[in-house]
Amino acid sequence: MKNMIRIVISLFIVVTVGFLTGAVYVVSEINQVVITQFGKPVGDPITVAGLHFKVPIIQQVHYFDKRLLVQDGDPNQIPTRDKKYIWVDTTARWKIDDALRFLQSVGSERGAYSRLDDIINSATRDVITKRPLVEVIRDSNRVLDEEDNVAIASFAEEALAHIKEGRQTMEAEILLRAQKLAPQYGIELVDVRIKRIGYVENVRQKVYERMISERKRAAEEYRSEGRGKSAEIKGRMEKELKSITSEAYKTAQTLRGEADAKATITYAEAYNNDPDFYDFTKSMETYRGTMGAGTTILLTTDSEYFKYLKKMN
Repeated sequence: MKNMIRIVISLFIVVTVGFLTGAVYVVSEINQVVITQFGKPVGDPITVAGLHFKVPIIQQVHYFDKRLLVQDGDPNQIPTRDKKYIWVDTTARWKIDDALRFLQSVGSERGAYSRLDDIINSATRDVITKRPLVEVIRDSNRVLDEEDNVAIASFAEEALAHIKEGRQTMEAEILLRAQKLAPQYGIELVDVRIKRIGYVENVRQKVYERMISERKRAAEEYRSEGRGKSAEIKGRMEKELKSITSEAYKTAQTLRGEADAKATITYAEAYNNDPDFYDFTKSMETYRGTMGAGTTILLTTDSEYFKYLKKMN
């Protein structure tokens, strides 16, 4: 037991002395280390976490991050193929892939940021200058994504400026170009994105006018499609209305003919049963229909119009 305690105490003293003299150093899970002796690298980078040893005083420890790092550059003014100047602000994700080469080429993360700025800005400029403005700011020809509006959306797509590649393709090309240059600095470039695009003041108004013009063209396609649908519905409605009206007229005429036939039969029966009464009734109906308040009628003395009144006398 005493021997065990002595061993623990001895190890503690050795580690403490090692730390105090600089012979012992710690590598965490998020770091990697390069050892230099008189400014020159010694051995391979150390990436395994734990306690490590070095020669005190003459050897130095350089820590580098193993995690993904963020690169946010300053906005740059870049002309497009159609001579429209825009401000382009990019962001990137990168990591130190080769700590030894990283130390020898850029020395620190600050130096790496400067190099990455140059690499990404150069790649961005090369890609944007060979594309028109509409390819830079838009990603597709789609106006609507709803499945129910696919037919309408197709008209709007034809009305808007056609996009061949779009923004995602442009970002992928920027990343590919930048990835070819980054490894010489011990850097692995994981992703590059365009964070923001701004218009130069003298271009902004023209861009707004173009956007308004494109939307008006798309709206006109919607209206044209709507007018076509409206005409189709109205035509179908008029056809159905004519069919209904024709059928109703046919039915009405049939009923009217049947009623007239029944009336004729009734009148004939009434006349045959009592001709004098029928004649008298029809005469009274004639009086009622022709004479009213203030009516003046001039007739000869032998007129048949008042024959029943004469008989009464």
